[in-house]
Amino acid sequence: MQVKTFTGSTSQEVLAMVKAEMGPDAVILGNRTYRKNGEVFHEITAGLEREEQGASGSIASASGMPSGFSEWHRDWMKIKDQLFALMKPAIQLERLTPRQRIALEYLQREGVSDAVAVELYRRLLANPNSSVLECLSGMAPVKAFNAVNWPQHIQIMAGPFGSGKTTTGLRFALLLRRADQACRIAFINADCLRGNGRMILRHWAELSNLIYLEAPDSDAMARALKSTSHVDYVFVDTPGLSSGRTLEAWLGEMGLDTQDSATQITMAPFCDPLQTQEFLRRYKTCGPGGIVWTKLDEAASFGNIVNVANESCLPVSALSYGPELKESLEPATEPLVWRLIFKRQLPGPGPEATRNQVKSVTGRTV
Repeated sequence: MQVKTFTGSTSQEVLAMVKAEMGPDAVILGNRTYRKNGEVFHEITAGLEREEQGASGSIASASGMPSGFSEWHRDWMKIKDQLFALMKPAIQLERLTPRQRIALEYLQREGVSDAVAVELYRRLLANPNSSVLECLSGMAPVKAFNAVNWPQHIQIMAGPFGSGKTTTGLRFALLLRRADQACRIAFINADCLRGNGRMILRHWAELSNLIYLEAPDSDAMARALKSTSHVDYVFVDTPGLSSGRTLEAWLGEMGLDTQDSATQITMAPFCDPLQTQEFLRRYKTCGPGGIVWTKLDEAASFGNIVNVANESCLPVSALSYGPELKESLEPATEPLVWRLIFKRQLPGPGPEATRNQVKSVTGRTV
């Protein structure tokens, strides 16, 4: 939607300005009257849904979606919720083993979606002798962040503002450097408008002997990529995107080639389902990618980790907790993820006695 504010000496004058510039289809979003330097002014804010002709000839909105997509998507989500509401009474828990039933009920209390619960129930019935973790592994893949699993030259750090993408990129760099002291790493900061994150990134890059460059536009990005072509890893710190924009479009605008890149999306587990789905739509790309779960120490439950993995088909690549840069991120492994979900046990060193406690709920020792 195109939104614009018009100001004039009379409301009739302002309405005429709105009609002349935006046409008769403009919608009045707000109006107010105020006094400035002894004069009275009338202000009207109007909005207009713009439609653009796509390359294929179809009508698309300014965000790149087909006309009417948002309404269709809302209707479909309502229909899907109603379908799952009808399907849930058909779940006969008595057909599961006691351990399977307890684990499924626990996951539902932890916030897993109806879609996940129904799919997990279907898999358990199809494989009666399997454990819950065996079925969940196919729904929530894990791919630990390291040089073997993620060999792409460019690692794009993406996610909403405040999700920890800048510090996660630094933690990844320290992780790679710890595994290989000779690893050459560079940071390209494309989020140049945020002063605090910019200062932190530059400061730690200098302390850790990492190359630091800034790329506020496509020309600067091209120069930065050319000057860092000799290093092993390039971390690109992207800006947070407002509603209607996508990371895929931003990468195209900046001239970033996604053929030799992977996207690491940072997300917090306590976002509600609607917000989580919007973040996935905004930041997921067509290339390789993973989910880094941050702020785990601030969350009360972790069922959303399974929801996102099942919906996006993206693996969990790392788990982050605490404000410190060191000793606050672990490459994701299945045992770490399942302990987090079923025992609310954060990654990190702990008593060995707690390592096998998941077995009582899931039927499988991790």
